[in-house]
Order: sequence, then C-alpha cells, then structure tokens
Amino acid sequence: MKKKFTIVFCLFMLFASYSTGAFAAESTSKDIVDIAVESGDFEILVAALKKAELVETLKGNGPFTVFAPTDDAFKKLLKDLNITAEELLAREDLKKILLYHVVSGKVLSTDLKDGMKVKTLADQEVTISLNPVKVNDAKVIKPDVEASNGVIHVVDKVLLP
Repeated sequence: MKKKFTIVFCLFMLFASYSTGAFAAESTSKDIVDIAVESGDFEILVAALKKAELVETLKGNGPFTVFAPTDDAFKKLLKDLNITAEELLAREDLKKILLYHVVSGKVLSTDLKDGMKVKTLADQEVTISLNPVKVNDAKVIKPDVEASNGVIHVVDKVLLP
C-alpha cells in the first residue's frame, strides 16, 4: 500500500510540476504592451505610447527592459508641471521621455549593481541605486514583471531626461 501511495504521490508531483511550468510559460506569453494594458495601472503610459507611436516597437521582439511609471506617477508629474494629460501627450519631447524609460536587453533586478549606469533608448543613461532599488530618483515598487519580449519594473515616478 505504501509503495502504491508513493508511486501515486510521485506521479501527482510530476504532473503538478509540469502544470506549474505550463502556467509559468503562459504568464510570460504576453508582451510588454499587453501586460501594461491589462494591468489597468498604466492608462496614461499606454496613451503616451500610442501618441508617440511606440506601441509596435514595444510589441516587437526586444528584449526590452521598461521602467514603467504608474498612473499615480504620471498624475504627480502633471501636478508638478501644472499641465493636463492632454498637454503632456502633445509635448514635442514625449517620445524622448518615453524612450528614457526603456533599455535594450532584459535586465532583471538580480542583475543590478549599486551605482550601475544603464544607457536608455533615448541615448542617455539612468543610474541604478540599491536599498531601496531606484532608477535615478524613481523607486522600483514592483520589479521583474516578465513579458514575452522583456521585463517591466514598475516605478513610482516619471523619469525626465
């Protein structure tokens, strides 16, 4: 009886680990833009990506690392700059601001080093600091959201080049 139980248990564990692996693969089957859209926390970012014509780029193969500001981060920026979302979306430097949030390659939080400088697609560097993890002065509030074409690190502030 013990032997049967052990065999059944081992088969169950094998099946469970296979199922978990399938679910893990499924969670990264969405690209960066799809994850941002479905999250609901990045409506202003997604609108800005559309306006700057960067959606197709961030749906591309990548890999990309995106420091994604939340809607709350954008609202704080709008308040600080005393402008509306429409005015932000109309800025001539919108594309450069957005590209300042994107790095070529997949950089996970485990790859980060204190004081590390990373070149963005805006052709400017951001500085990484640890404890707490920050990109320039934006705190990473949720690291390592993996996508099929890279990784998203959610930040609490909009980075300005």
